[in-house]
Amino acid sequence: MIQLKNFINGEFLNPIQNQWLDNYNPSNGSIYGQLPNSCLKDVNFAYEAAKKAFESWSNTPIEKRSAILLKIASLIDDNLDRFAEAESKDNGKPISVAKRLDVPRAASNFRFFGHAITQFQSESHETKSEKTINYTLRHPLGVVGCISPWNLPLYLLTWKIAPALAAGNCVIAKPSEITPYTAFLLGEICNKAGLPKGVLNIIHGKGANAGQAIIEHVHIKAISFTGGTETGKIIARTAAPMFKKLSLELGGKNPNIIFADCDYEKMLISTVKSSFSNQGQICLCGSRIFVEASIFDQFKTDFIKCVSKLIVGPPSNKSTQIGALVSKAHYEKVLSFIDRVGSDGSKLLYGGKRVHVKDHEGGYYLTPTIVQVESNSCQLNQEEIFGPVVTIMPFESESQVLEMANDVKYGLSATVWTNNLKRSLFFSEHLECGIVWVNTWMQRDLRTPFGGVKSSGLGREGGFEVLRFFSETKNICINYK
Repeated sequence: MIQLKNFINGEFLNPIQNQWLDNYNPSNGSIYGQLPNSCLKDVNFAYEAAKKAFESWSNTPIEKRSAILLKIASLIDDNLDRFAEAESKDNGKPISVAKRLDVPRAASNFRFFGHAITQFQSESHETKSEKTINYTLRHPLGVVGCISPWNLPLYLLTWKIAPALAAGNCVIAKPSEITPYTAFLLGEICNKAGLPKGVLNIIHGKGANAGQAIIEHVHIKAISFTGGTETGKIIARTAAPMFKKLSLELGGKNPNIIFADCDYEKMLISTVKSSFSNQGQICLCGSRIFVEASIFDQFKTDFIKCVSKLIVGPPSNKSTQIGALVSKAHYEKVLSFIDRVGSDGSKLLYGGKRVHVKDHEGGYYLTPTIVQVESNSCQLNQEEIFGPVVTIMPFESESQVLEMANDVKYGLSATVWTNNLKRSLFFSEHLECGIVWVNTWMQRDLRTPFGGVKSSGLGREGGFEVLRFFSETKNICINYK
């Protein structure tokens, strides 16, 4: 049994009340360890450590802060196999995916912001007629809270921690209680990299306890959260009256719009990925597929053929492409959506079945699922399933598909497949979302802003946008007349 601990003031500590949660391996359903069930006392202890460290860290030269972040990145690279195996054990994703995507991206997050902070500039403005100079300072906020989800545990935790630290803040982080292992390992890496004690503190536990304690803490200046929309609403209700800065990256129900003039083979390969990568447990997955009517039947045949070749199996197998869903509760939630197929005119085209994997009979495996729907207003098209389930339906005109694409409460991302330049520009402008991919999917430049509109969130992460979020702006005006 592996016993994880809280990381506070550079030390690994038991929860103050000595309460623990079981940690499950989704590939076989077994309990493989325990993690702290932390409470307000643990958060307060972490806050005192962070508060004590803040003055020194915020005044540490940018070059030194940068060097420490770059060292963390290198150490993550050096421990690729260890991090990938831990991520897979916690999350159920294939180890090969964790090695290719999750862990390298975590290292890239630290490396990018280690460099970005050295280029983060203040602005100045001179008004000659009035003999004034205005210049802007950006100071770190203080102690901030970073709460991350279970789908890309290390990837998204470091996406928050790295810019917060780069900007000179101290951090209290809470990873998902479902996937805490790599966050625990990150504490070891930070100590080896020479990150001063108290600058980063990692608290494990349930969102309703440890997470809520972070959100409610009167002296924690900002909350950066990635997770479900309903949880985001709770956080906003709590934090907004306290005038905390808020960044909320929430759910998605993203349209994938396919026109007949697209590069068909490229589109087909990418659509399989955008539908089922990470078992469909990515907020950016294109879960609503709209196909121009003239190629709909061909697409349906070819898509089913490609998806049927995906290998569902244990995360440890090199050949596995679809691993286990993250937990029993989430597994049953996804199955409950599949059980509704047929009640509203929808039709199951492929998958939707439990998979029994040899020697992993207790695991949460599911075949990738394709459903044809008759209306965009059905539950399958309106509610976030967050699993290996996509819907497909034909469209006749640009106006029709644009209306359907926008007719949902979410607005995170969209993908458009077309070789018509005017159409690309028109849809990019009129789709109601924060990110549009044209003839590609999931290609990310870390310099660009990331986030959604409507129920998909509030604020932006990435690039200088997130460094601004983790900074307090002060303008100074000097008259030299």
